[in-house]
Amino acid sequence: MPWRRERPVPYHVWLSEVMLQQTQVETATPYFRRFIRSFPSIRSLSNADLQDVLKHWEGLGYYSRARHLHAAARIVSSTRAGRLPRSAKELRELPGLGEYCSAAIASIAFGESVPVVDGNVVRVVTRLLAIADDSATSAVRQRISTHLASCLADHPPGDFNQALMELGALVCRPRNPDCEKCPLRNRCQAYADGDVERYPVKAPRKPTPHHEIAVGIVRRSGRILVTRRAAKGMLGGLWEFPGGKRIGRESLKTTARRRILEETGITVQVGSAVASVAHAYSHFSIQLSAYECTVQAGRAKARRNDEVRWVSPAQAKELPWPTASRRIVDVLASGASRFDKQ
Repeated sequence: MPWRRERPVPYHVWLSEVMLQQTQVETATPYFRRFIRSFPSIRSLSNADLQDVLKHWEGLGYYSRARHLHAAARIVSSTRAGRLPRSAKELRELPGLGEYCSAAIASIAFGESVPVVDGNVVRVVTRLLAIADDSATSAVRQRISTHLASCLADHPPGDFNQALMELGALVCRPRNPDCEKCPLRNRCQAYADGDVERYPVKAPRKPTPHHEIAVGIVRRSGRILVTRRAAKGMLGGLWEFPGGKRIGRESLKTTARRRILEETGITVQVGSAVASVAHAYSHFSIQLSAYECTVQAGRAKARRNDEVRWVSPAQAKELPWPTASRRIVDVLASGASRFDKQ
């Protein structure tokens, strides 16, 4: 892993831990390398334009991570001469750093003796101790943290925490754990009971909501109308095509027409379908349908979003987009008129 060194670089540890939230190592690694090339220090990140930072994050998801990273870099540069706080308590005061991430940075980069409790660690310890309560509860998390704190005194904190996280990722896997290779096998109560995959115990998951989204490819003199989402909230600061969620039984073309008027103040005629893209987020899924549109009346203004802009397809490629919309941008920039439903 490019962020692993004998003498850890605090900035690299911070960036890697933020990227690895909700993201697998093999996915995060090329993003990390690109990010470090463009923003080699906390000061360079703090001086960067947020749109450039979001562009480098494009496709990695959970974009609030990038916004918080940028905001925290500015705070660290302006108040701490570009040096990260050394304790988990101080790190938690920065945007986007919760209990897990601050503990990981403090232990790995600065050697603070604090336990790290992520999903991999929860899985290892609930199996080790055969904890039969819901693993998502604060009581179980606290029990795990207390148990690990008692173990840290005899080990380098960063090494211990990373070893435990990797044990969960590589050996004590959610399914088909490789118990025969596990160094904790003889101490594991779940293994002794022959019931390893029972743990961690989780409450039943609720059905995942699904939304139909319709957007318009509104053209004018070779340019396309795009809007930038408000800085706060999901996908904040990213660009998208005007449109939105279908309501009730209305047709997708009606949805596109209604939402474009609500967002930009223009009335459009909705034509043929350009693309249909399926995409899953962590808590819901969407089917994004895009339609060719022509302006009938009005002048585009930002109503619900921060900005509206007319751009060429080539210019659109340079903007940061959500993954589903990005696929449509690539089609438009290639000169294709449409692509098959995915």
